[in-house]
Amino acid sequence: MNLNLVLYIAAYLIGSIPFGYLLAKYFGGVNVKEEGSGNIGATNVMRVLKTRDPSLAKKLGAATLVLDALKGAIVLLVAKALGVESGVLWTIAVLAVWGHCFSIFLGFEGGKGIATGFGVLLVLLPIPTLIALGVWAVAAKTIRISSLSSLSALVVLMVAAYWIYPKGLDGIGTHAPLWVIALTVLYKHLPNIVRLVTREERPVV
Repeated sequence: MNLNLVLYIAAYLIGSIPFGYLLAKYFGGVNVKEEGSGNIGATNVMRVLKTRDPSLAKKLGAATLVLDALKGAIVLLVAKALGVESGVLWTIAVLAVWGHCFSIFLGFEGGKGIATGFGVLLVLLPIPTLIALGVWAVAAKTIRISSLSSLSALVVLMVAAYWIYPKGLDGIGTHAPLWVIALTVLYKHLPNIVRLVTREERPVV
């Protein structure tokens, strides 16, 4: 089988692993798809488990965040070690995010793509991503609204990417795959955006 195809399949399937759902179910005894916001990401894992076991909620939330970020990054690092071209790397990044957002293991439902997106972008665009993560960290501490913090960081990342790579991303000469990832994340956040506009979005407490 073609190496690129193997990497694409691996990126989507590994990206599809719903770590938040699995950790909450097997270690916390809850189905996060049926509680809280219904999302499988770290924020909902912490929110749902916090009323039962605050200590466990923090541990599983942190584990979800790290694992969701790593699952796309690992395939990329393997692909880079194998010397594949930039276009293949960006396709892997997109497929990993799509796997998380539209998981084959959850009937093509999934998370919002923030952790997985930042994981793959940290490998491919380290400087813009680190700038964005700094903004996210400050916003998370001050605003304390997860979706707004994440979307703010996404906007900053896009601006930084265009500033540092004005003629297109290295090796491909376009920003297209970055836009695909950003628009996927934005699409998954549409309910949050509606709640932000109506001031119904809940802070993380």
